Amino acid sequence: MNQLDLKGKHGIVTGGARGIGFAISTRLLQSGAHVCLWDRDAEALKDAQEKLSAIGPVATQTVDLTDPEAVAAAAAATKQEFGSIELLVNNAGIAGANAKLWEYTPDQWLAVVNTNLNAVFYVCRAVVPIMLEQHYGRIVNIASIAGKEGNPAASHYSAAKAAVIGLTKSLGKELAKEGILVNCITPAVIQTDILKQVAQFHIDYMLSKIPMGRFGKVDEAAAMVAWLCSDDCSFSTGSVFDLSGGRATY
Repeated sequence: MNQLDLKGKHGIVTGGARGIGFAISTRLLQSGAHVCLWDRDAEALKDAQEKLSAIGPVATQTVDLTDPEAVAAAAAATKQEFGSIELLVNNAGIAGANAKLWEYTPDQWLAVVNTNLNAVFYVCRAVVPIMLEQHYGRIVNIASIAGKEGNPAASHYSAAKAAVIGLTKSLGKELAKEGILVNCITPAVIQTDILKQVAQFHIDYMLSKIPMGRFGKVDEAAAMVAWLCSDDCSFSTGSVFDLSGGRATY
């Protein structure tokens, strides 16, 4: 596997302790970056740090991404430890329960929106000023094919991920002349622990929509994100990159 050159870069991966975030962190480290894992699960962070430290320098921050003050404190601590922050991957997310829109409680709706959308705003709000000081940055947001097509029985998740796509496009335009590129990927279903939160009928529905007839792999997502974090990505911003096995048609 050819590795991109990320030597001298320092990055944050939210939800980095497991799943897609862990795979992304692995790929960034293999490419020479220093990585700080942000997650709310302290034990999972400790385990991930032990595993990843064999590849490269790994720091951690235990942080509730739905708390803007906690996010600001984590950004300041990461900046102090690394000296700079060039890369940001907003990966953390939850699936939430599967139900029709009118069956959700407000708390169920807000739990998904707060983690999948508002947290992206809080993290970007805290990290972008650091990147502006450097006139350099790469931000990659993990959206979803659900944000483009709207999955039934997942209106909260679909709405939040659609909003992440819109946020990406807006922020990309705002930073287009600042040396900071902002892009997102829209995976179809990928085999991770998040599927434990999802009803089997919904997994079957999502899989049936993929022409390749299989789940995506975490390493496939990590490879695309690593390229978007690299200097090889230089003329793409505010863009949406599909990772859907042929499901996306636009």
